[in-house]
Amino acid sequence: MSKRTVYLDNAATTPVLDEVLEEMLPYMSARYGNPSSLHSIGRDAKAALDKARERICNALNIHGSIIFTSGATEANNLAIKGFAYRMLRDGFGRDDLLVVVSSIEHESVLEPCRALEKEGLNVSYLPADRDGIVRPESLEHTLSSYKYKSALVSVMLANNEVGTIQRLKEIADVAHRHGAFVHSDAAQAIGKVKVDARELAVDMLTISAHKVYGPKGVGALCISDGVRLEPILHGGGHEYGLRSGTQNVPAIVGLGKVAELIPRFISLYEGHVRQLRDRLIKGILEIPYTRLNGHAEMRLANNAHISFLGISGEDLIIKLDEHGIAASTGSACSTLKQKESNVLRAMGLSREEINGSLRLTLGIQNDEQDVDYTLNVMADVVRELRRVSPYSKYRS
Repeated sequence: MSKRTVYLDNAATTPVLDEVLEEMLPYMSARYGNPSSLHSIGRDAKAALDKARERICNALNIHGSIIFTSGATEANNLAIKGFAYRMLRDGFGRDDLLVVVSSIEHESVLEPCRALEKEGLNVSYLPADRDGIVRPESLEHTLSSYKYKSALVSVMLANNEVGTIQRLKEIADVAHRHGAFVHSDAAQAIGKVKVDARELAVDMLTISAHKVYGPKGVGALCISDGVRLEPILHGGGHEYGLRSGTQNVPAIVGLGKVAELIPRFISLYEGHVRQLRDRLIKGILEIPYTRLNGHAEMRLANNAHISFLGISGEDLIIKLDEHGIAASTGSACSTLKQKESNVLRAMGLSREEINGSLRLTLGIQNDEQDVDYTLNVMADVVRELRRVSPYSKYRS
């Protein structure tokens, strides 16, 4: 079997599509204006930003503002810290505020919440079940248990590690009945499932370009009319006063093009990619002592998250890489820390299941040959690693 390169880490990042790059390139050379300049070259750049905003609003049914950021991490920080600091500025006391997030959020949601806790604000963490589902009933109980005057609920639409898709509309309905605002990190969901901000009833939505065939370093916080935030970056007052700093016009143009292509992406994921994912999962689960993590049905069409008992996920990644297969144990934003996955721990997986976990995420560029090659290599690599495993019961 000849070695080939197979990229199965599309939840970490995706390649930039040629047609996205083509729209970006003129703004790196001939159309290089600063969108804050009053002359025609600057106005041309500003028109490009306006076009990108319009494309995003149309694609996601946003009735409000699009605040361009450096990515999903900054957008999540702006949503959570910006909400809390605005409420404090408006005269609410720390005990008057409540932030509720799920326990399986991305670190760019959890870390701002931990920072707010250190500042004396109330933060509550919703549990998730073994499939990674956050129950609306849990939110109902939490909001009923606290006395507050203003609250924000943040629950991601689709999990970045196990791919579980949440019942976000039901969660938002519970939050709104209790007078809370709702934010959702949709970075992993965009382009894979339908995202309609009005149908989901969310007040703020985080998106990112590089998770869906756009450039790195750009994202946005989509804000519904009526939501008031405090900026967390101060300067010249760009982006409606909420995000100072000269906008990255080429990258924003790329994000706008990605938004326009969302219907095509969803069609490819629901058809081509889902078929490949199902083939991959079926083949891997034929290997003894393996387990699928996350909900079997309510999951992103490209996500296969597996625990291989008796071996280390990191060892598995290294061995797969030797055969040209790129995979991951979890979030690429935190893997360098070499710490246990907070998502899998919150879902109640055992230490052994967490240690042996592997995330495989397909993209529109993958094909059946990639899957078949991966399955052949995987069987050999797992057998090899289990031969030297300290857990004798898994040795074949």
